Amino acid sequence: MLGVFSSSVVAPPEELVAAGSRSPSPKTTAKELVHRFLDGNTSAVSIQAGDSAQLAFTHCGESPLRPRSFGVKDEIFCLFEGALHNLGSLNQHYGLAKTTNEAVLVIEAYKALRDRAPHPPNHVIGHLDGDFSFIVFDKTTSTLFVALDQIGRVPLYWGITADGYVAFANDAELLKGSCGKSLASFPQGCFFSTTIGELRSYENPKNKITAIPATEEEIWGATFKVEGPAALAVTK
Repeated sequence: MLGVFSSSVVAPPEELVAAGSRSPSPKTTAKELVHRFLDGNTSAVSIQAGDSAQLAFTHCGESPLRPRSFGVKDEIFCLFEGALHNLGSLNQHYGLAKTTNEAVLVIEAYKALRDRAPHPPNHVIGHLDGDFSFIVFDKTTSTLFVALDQIGRVPLYWGITADGYVAFANDAELLKGSCGKSLASFPQGCFFSTTIGELRSYENPKNKITAIPATEEEIWGATFKVEGPAALAVTK
C-alpha cells in the first residue's frame, strides 16, 4: 500500500530531511513514485483524495493472514494492512455490522476521536489488538493519522520524495527509489498525527522519540527509537 501527501498536509519530518542532506542520493517526484507503484503491481488501485493526497493499494502478494483493505466514509480514507483479533468486539463497541472490515472500523474509531474525543489517540489505538498498519486521511480537515502495531509484523516505511511529499508504504525498496536516504522504518507501537504534529508511542506517550542517524551501509537514513526503560523495541 502507498500513501503520498503534500507539504500542505504534513510537514516533512526534520530527521528524514537531515538524513537525506547527510547522504544525498537519487530521488524522484511523488507522481513518479505513484506511477512506479501502479506499473509494478497487478490490479493496483489508485485514489486521489483532493489535490494534496493520493492513496494506492493492491491485493497482489498480500499475506492471507494479513490482507489489505480500503475504506472511505464521509470523506475519510483508510488503507489498512493486517488483521484485528478483537474486530468483533470493536464493531459491537462502535455499533457497526458484524461484517464490517478493519478499514471501516478504523475510520469509525478516528471519527469518534475527532468528533467526541473521549480518549486521547493512544487509547484509541491501544484498543486495537492484532497485527496492523494503517493510513487514515481526512479530506475535510486535511488530517493525516498513521499507526503501526506494537510488534511490527506488518512493515511500514516513510520517506520524502524529491518534491517534498511525505510518502508511506509497506515496501522499502519502492520508497528507496524515490526517497533515497530520506527514508526510515516507521517505529512499531507508534502513531503519527498531524493534529498533534509529531510522532508518538501509544504505549508510552510521554516518552521522547529520537532519530538515530544510520550508517552509510543501511538502506535508510535514520532509525526512530522510543526512549525510556519501558520503551518498545526499535523496528529492524
